[in-house]
Amino acid sequence: MPTAPTPPPELRETLPDRRSTVQEVEDEGDLFQRAYESFDEPELRAGQPCRSSRVNTILEEWREKQQAVGESEYSPFVGEDEWELAQWLSKNVSQTATDEFLKLSMVSVKNELSFHNNRAFLQKIDALPTGPGWSCEIMSVVGNVKDEDGNLLTKDLELWMRDPVECIQQLMGNPLFKEHMVYAPEHAYTSAKGTTRVLDEMWTGNWWWEIQKRLPPGACVSGVILSSDKTKLSNFQGDKTAWPVYLTIGNISKEIRRQPSKHATVLVGYLPVSKLTCFSDNTRSLEGYRVFHKAMAKILEPLISAGKNGVEVVCSDGWKRLVFPILAAYVADYPEQCLIACCKQNRCPVCRVSPNERGNLVASLLRDETETLKMLEEHRLRKESAQFEADGIHEVYEPFWKQLPHTNIFQCFTPDLLHQVYKGVFKDHLVSWCEKLIGATELDARFKAMGVFPGLRLFRKGISTVSQWTGTEYKEMMRIFMGVMAGAVKPQVLTVVKAVIDFIYHAELQLHTSITLAALQRALEIFHENKDILIKLKVRQHFNIPKLHNIQHYVDFIWALGSPDGYNTESPERLHIDFAKKAYRASNKRDYTEQMTLWLQRQEAVALRRSYIGWLETERASPPPDSESPASDSSDSEDDVSDSESSIPAMLSPAVSYAVAKRPAHVALTVGHLQDKYGALDIVPALTAFIKSRSTKAPSILPSIHDRFDVYNQLTLRLLPNLYLSDKIHTVRIRAVPEIVRTGVRRATSPAVFDTALITVSSCTVSLNVYLANISTGPRPAQIRAIFRLPRQFGNFPHPLAYVEWFTTPRMDSSVGMYTTHRSRRHGERNAAVVSVDDIVSECHLMGKCGSSIDSAWTCHNVLESATNFYINPYISLDFFIRHTIY
Repeated sequence: MPTAPTPPPELRETLPDRRSTVQEVEDEGDLFQRAYESFDEPELRAGQPCRSSRVNTILEEWREKQQAVGESEYSPFVGEDEWELAQWLSKNVSQTATDEFLKLSMVSVKNELSFHNNRAFLQKIDALPTGPGWSCEIMSVVGNVKDEDGNLLTKDLELWMRDPVECIQQLMGNPLFKEHMVYAPEHAYTSAKGTTRVLDEMWTGNWWWEIQKRLPPGACVSGVILSSDKTKLSNFQGDKTAWPVYLTIGNISKEIRRQPSKHATVLVGYLPVSKLTCFSDNTRSLEGYRVFHKAMAKILEPLISAGKNGVEVVCSDGWKRLVFPILAAYVADYPEQCLIACCKQNRCPVCRVSPNERGNLVASLLRDETETLKMLEEHRLRKESAQFEADGIHEVYEPFWKQLPHTNIFQCFTPDLLHQVYKGVFKDHLVSWCEKLIGATELDARFKAMGVFPGLRLFRKGISTVSQWTGTEYKEMMRIFMGVMAGAVKPQVLTVVKAVIDFIYHAELQLHTSITLAALQRALEIFHENKDILIKLKVRQHFNIPKLHNIQHYVDFIWALGSPDGYNTESPERLHIDFAKKAYRASNKRDYTEQMTLWLQRQEAVALRRSYIGWLETERASPPPDSESPASDSSDSEDDVSDSESSIPAMLSPAVSYAVAKRPAHVALTVGHLQDKYGALDIVPALTAFIKSRSTKAPSILPSIHDRFDVYNQLTLRLLPNLYLSDKIHTVRIRAVPEIVRTGVRRATSPAVFDTALITVSSCTVSLNVYLANISTGPRPAQIRAIFRLPRQFGNFPHPLAYVEWFTTPRMDSSVGMYTTHRSRRHGERNAAVVSVDDIVSECHLMGKCGSSIDSAWTCHNVLESATNFYINPYISLDFFIRHTIY
């Protein structure tokens, strides 16, 4: 193995060393701290520069070239205005329409453009720097079907590809990713004791550490993430299909990789798509496997040498490193995973479980790449093997991953949340099982009766009439599915439902610890412990379902490569729009692949120039960097580490702040209006009690029925970041809007919406007449009936107020695993109060509690008034789910 160049002693002292010891981040009162560790021996430090001084990045080189010849950043276009027009034309206008637009007199006469037609415009676009070039290779396939002359039919297939190593160099060298790029693995912990691991990015997983130990000291691992998926290009005519292959790297933060606008994922090839009619029906499928592997081997061939010997790369911080690009993950759906693993679709592409054992929670031997290649070679030499048939291996004797260094393809398959979990386990299986138990009509009625909530999709017609499902619809169903099924099925069936949803919610987390992984595994175990009830009820005969088995590998995958959200198949599905569908629409639909690659190269050139101009503006606004030490040197300081790394927020964090409109939606509403339209029946005595509780002496003025109030329609809570999900502020809307009556056929009346929320009650007057000494000091549900400002004559209250109707202190219903509540009453009347909006700490969604059959009168708009008892929905959002668990 080659040895990476060792930095000189004077540079070695200045290199970032935040990972050489366990470092602790000050917690500032949050749930847990975060600490890091890496290789203890200095000679094993990873990701070190291999030169004594930094060099220019690609964008810095462009700047120097332009300055040398006196060009502006907009060259070859004349000025910023022409550049903005060029961006708009390339993104939104076809070539024919561009010609027509440039011929308009108001464009050609009044504007002195440097291009007068589409040809001249494209010449300027082609003059812009772009990424790695495209090449086409013809793959000739000889079939086993003969033509009329007795000759074997052949098929020429086009393989379009780019050099993946050049694409990796472009990604790692992009200065725009400088703050989001990592060159060495980390072990993250919840504290300096190093007992509880934190797993989120690829560099926090075990895979990177294991690969790093195989490489020379100072080497930098680039974890290659591939994804591929067929997609249709035409909807109404023809049978046009593309098979794009995408590439990104785990060195870039997953938050950046998930954003198409950041261009952190690149297209490296279009696989050939053919029906292979030159083969007979019984061999066509196998030959399709072989064509795929042959094409992928050609695309990835440059990774073999680079993975063995490394390649020098100018990284985003301007330092050269010896980078080893290693295939770490392959994002694909289940059929494509089997295609890549060369196994039959009734087998697991990860382990060697028997097809009849997939429904059980059993530990099976993992597939071994070396042993699989050995069995393939023996089969090619006509040596029969019982294990070959038992493993369900296809006769693909030259799989593309055969020569890739340090790669175990069977451990590269990532969790597919979209197809395996949302669509597979939940929608196709769990929902269909429940529909068989209670019937489609009852299931629809229960969905219709789920109460409104900000951002929640209402299934007003049920779910049986929905014909087109997306990942968004699956997630919306999961948010209320426990409330839909509660009371309709036996408790053991509900345990199965809860276990599946708990598993999915834990799998969705963007940050995992050993505690959350234990909860993920426990949810899976609970499902398997109780699933036989579905066989007893004759809903299922067995559970030998591939997608149900695949989720058993999720915990092992997260330990290896980090949280699944960084590898979701929703990302390539979104990329199809930009890299396949838009490119196809820009072609003339004949020999379209070549036109697509040219169009994409021009789009990439425009995007690179846009990034370059944005980088220039940032550089001009910031002080020049220190050229004598790496840009990440500041991480050596404990203070800097503490400032740059956030701690995990507490379980029930109060709202950071709230926001209301600058001006109230309604001004000077009377007490009678609030009582009639808002249902604030006791607003005068409730407000009187509030003012008295907040005054140190007897107030001189008390509310009366003659007062008027300015009223808001909603307020927005800004909750502390929940780093299990995101490091951004989480916002929640709380609405209090009366019924809006509209006249006319086209504008229907809008029903009233009065949301529920959790409110701290320790400082609130919760009863109009009696102080409740035994009330819980924790958050308590209440319905917000009105949000208003207190008139100045009653004193200076800094926050708006809310008139609320209380529900009782929640109690756990162990049979369903959810808290229950009902309306709080005093002397037969609803228990109301006025609270300050800064006492509202969280959203709260209440679901009506019913028995085996739901009341047909319940609707999404009247369930809070019609139902007697309610469940507090713990699944209304992933943020709410996490904040109200032990984490």
